[in-house]
Amino acid sequence: MANNLSSNITRKLMRAFIPAFEKQRVLSKTVNTQMFQGKFEPSSGDYVDIKRPHQYLAQRTAGGDISGGTDNSIISGKATAQVQDYITVPIPWTNKQEALELDQLEEIIKPAAETCNIELETSFNDFMIANAGLSVGVPGTAVDAWSDVAAAMTQMNAIGVPTGEHYYVMNPYTVQALASVQAGLSADPSRLVQTAWEKAQISQPFAGMQAIVSNSMSTRVNTLAADLTGALTATPDATYVTAKDTMTQSLAVAALTNDAVVKAGSIIEFTGTGADARSRIHLRTGKTIFDNSGNVVKWRAVVTADVTLSATGTGTLVVAGPAINETNGQYNTISTKLLDTDVFTIIGTSGVEYQPNLYYTKDAYAIAFVKLPKLYNTDTVAVTADGISIRVSRYSDGDKNTQKVRFDLLPAFGVLNPFWSGQGYGA
Repeated sequence: MANNLSSNITRKLMRAFIPAFEKQRVLSKTVNTQMFQGKFEPSSGDYVDIKRPHQYLAQRTAGGDISGGTDNSIISGKATAQVQDYITVPIPWTNKQEALELDQLEEIIKPAAETCNIELETSFNDFMIANAGLSVGVPGTAVDAWSDVAAAMTQMNAIGVPTGEHYYVMNPYTVQALASVQAGLSADPSRLVQTAWEKAQISQPFAGMQAIVSNSMSTRVNTLAADLTGALTATPDATYVTAKDTMTQSLAVAALTNDAVVKAGSIIEFTGTGADARSRIHLRTGKTIFDNSGNVVKWRAVVTADVTLSATGTGTLVVAGPAINETNGQYNTISTKLLDTDVFTIIGTSGVEYQPNLYYTKDAYAIAFVKLPKLYNTDTVAVTADGISIRVSRYSDGDKNTQKVRFDLLPAFGVLNPFWSGQGYGA
């Protein structure tokens, strides 16, 4: 008798897929998956906005009379999640019908779940690299000491990133480099390690951060230019009202190599000193930040998208982590304004591929998932406990006399605050 595929086969497939998918998750467990949950619907379109938190300054007076001071402004900004491309894993079904219904189901579905997860986390890693407003270390310098990890948390503490869950994500070779100095930092040996998430945690929280390892780390290519030093050709808009909805800033630049390609993820650092110094400040107190050598921490930002400069080396870069400097200081992020002719350097070597580690707080980024409508009445849509929506569909091609199943995810990525995340390199 021929195989009889019952109508509940997609449910059986989903019951095999979800546990395998959950066991492989690492990066998606470290960010907010609830912020935009349920907000994508037929009327929402590709973008969904939520209100960005407000920030205020305190006043100090001898007698409590604040009439001569400046009131805080209530400026409503928004954080946006944008729908990405579909992530789909199709599986031919023709010769595996019986196996899919019997005891080989988990073995057949597990690679599909792993592939979906790797594609999700790698694409999200690309997004994080291009939107991380902070950075420590020198691109191309390996992280080979726990002090390099601690430097990331030191920076976040110094600029006033809120307390909470903080993560430092590294590739497997970084873990190897740190192995010789990991004494006393291993995970609880009494815990039964099963999932990728549990295996990823290479230490108990160190310097206030949970260090984890991921095999889905992405890479970036540094700016392609013979001369990586440039200058601003205009004073950028330094107001919060302009930056509040994107937390990015446009920089008109020149003096780089003609036809240079400034790549997403490239880090630019302003090199001024003295009165022309552009440095990081504590986001709440407004005080200048100094490093462990007593030097001011120079202002850096990350390029969010590739830009090809003109034949004369000019163009406009969009960077994450805007340099805001206003009179009342409520939302200031830099010690002094960026000005026309300010000189900057793109850190690293032209055209070199880098794989940065990433450090961030849980609420720096958000992932949401669109609940996909069914294609057929035999489809099944499942939602994990933290909001990941997955669809499995069974369909056929009558002309080719084949049957298939497909697993689909439709994610949306959002950056809530670029100053709560960064690229990490060695010192």
